[in-house]
Parts: sequence; C-alpha cells; structure tokens
Amino acid sequence: MNEPLLNERVVYLNGEYVPESRATVSISDRGFIYGDAVFDTARTFGGKIYRLQEHVDRLLRSLRYVRIDPGLSSAEFCAISEEVVERNLHLLGTGEDYWVFLRVTRGPNYPDGPGADAGATVIVTCVPLPLAKRAPLFRDGIDVVVPSTRRTPPESLNPAAKTHNYLNLIVASLETQDTSPDAWPVLLDTRGFLTEGSGSNIFLVHDGKVRTPKAQYVLAGVSRAVTMELCGQEGIEIVEDDLAPYDAATADEAFITSTSLCLCPMRSFNNAAIGDGTVPGPVTSKLMEAYRAEVGTDYVGQYLANL
Repeated sequence: MNEPLLNERVVYLNGEYVPESRATVSISDRGFIYGDAVFDTARTFGGKIYRLQEHVDRLLRSLRYVRIDPGLSSAEFCAISEEVVERNLHLLGTGEDYWVFLRVTRGPNYPDGPGADAGATVIVTCVPLPLAKRAPLFRDGIDVVVPSTRRTPPESLNPAAKTHNYLNLIVASLETQDTSPDAWPVLLDTRGFLTEGSGSNIFLVHDGKVRTPKAQYVLAGVSRAVTMELCGQEGIEIVEDDLAPYDAATADEAFITSTSLCLCPMRSFNNAAIGDGTVPGPVTSKLMEAYRAEVGTDYVGQYLANL
C-alpha cells in the first residue's frame, strides 16, 4: 500500500510509504520487547529538514555501536526522510514545522536470537512540533530542577548512542513532575556533575563565558554543536567542563538546546532565579539571534505566535 490518505500523515515502514494508521510493528519486534533499537530526531524549518546529514550520521554511529545493520545507506536514509516530509507537507498549518523521527530496531525476535535473515525494522515518521505547548518557555524561560535519579554512566551504556532505552530519563521526568510539573529535569552523573535532560543539553554563562558538560557524559546534540559553532562565530568563549549544581546556581545566565527548541533561555535552577532574573540574558540573546540567522527562520517568533 503506497497511496496516502489525504487527511492522514504518511510514514515509511520497511520499504513502503503507508498511512500512519496502517503502520504496524510485530509484537515480537526486539525494539518493543527489549528496547533494542536506536533513533534520531531532526526538525524542519519552512518544511525543509535542518542538518539532516548530521542527524543521519549520528543515527549510523548509534547503529554501529549496537551492531544493527539497517540495510540502508546514509544517502537512502536522507532521501527517505525528505520523501516522508514532502508527502506530509500539505497537512502542515500556517507557521508549523515537523519533527522528523528515524527509528531502527533489530527486528523480530526468535528463540535463537534475531536470526540472520530477520532484518531490521526501519521507520521514518514526522509529527508537527508542539509549538503551542512549548511557547511559554520562550516567554518565561525554562525552569530546571535536578532529580535524585542519576544519568546512566558511560561505563554502562555510552550516552553518545541515541537508543530507545529512555527509562532512565523517563523515571527522572516522572520524579520531577511530582514536585515541579512544569520544570525540566537535568540529571547528575554518578560523580555529581550536571549532564543532560531528555533530548536536551544545558549551557551556563559565567562572566561572558559559556560552559557546557563534557561530551563524554552526554548525548552531544546537533543543536549543541550548532550552538558551539555560533559561539565561535560570535567571539564568545565556549568550554566543555565538569559542571556542578553550584555552577548552575551561581550562573549569570543559562539556556537549554534541543532539536525542537533550538536554543531557549532558562529562568531558574532548583527553584531559584538565575542571575538577576533577566530572561533572556545578553549572551543568550546574542546566541538566539545568531541561531535565527543560522536557520533562516525566526524560530522564537514561531513559538511565541502560538501563545
């Protein structure tokens, strides 16, 4: 079945483009049974996927790390992703953009393992960005709290691989919701230093210098990399460092980066205002403006239009 329904999004599933409601995965799929899968997430600006190649490259590195053969090349992943977006553009509302998800599982499970001929399950989907839900973050800033749940250490599972094993981050989010339902959790590592949140990286500003946790302990996001590039272009010193909660509590400014948000200011850390309470601060404002120019879209205005 390759013909879309006009009012329903189309997804790619194992060689076919099918209506979302007809895209099904076996109950024996190892991604469902064990979380034995990897994924990556991109977004569009004006209907065009931003830095798709970087996201596909990271997906392929994750696949190599967990030893899954997707049966597709980098060029094929890019072409499929662009085709999925193209087939769904007519469903976007004015001012909307898509989140694009690429997922690969090891495939169906059998008593003797995956089986040499089982093959991977490959899925590419897109959904509209949650602009209205996240718009207040750009008006007010993000509240960040540190839960008691620690980030899985790199000695156990390397965070550079973007896998379906998100329970560590999910448990931390559920813990946060109990006490601060609107806050975003940023986990500590087992040494007591800041790492990351679910799909997001944290940056602190001290005396005009930007600091962010070391890549060894986080999933180094594409938006993180873009921000570090922009710091270089804008003449802002940027360093990767071990950052304690003390550093966040005493920061002049702070912000979060993610694929969907790009770069968004933080308002508070563990219920205390950051710096003098100005959101965004001058360094964050400068980087947000540079990010707008980089992507060719007023992404902040795109969110704020949904308030």
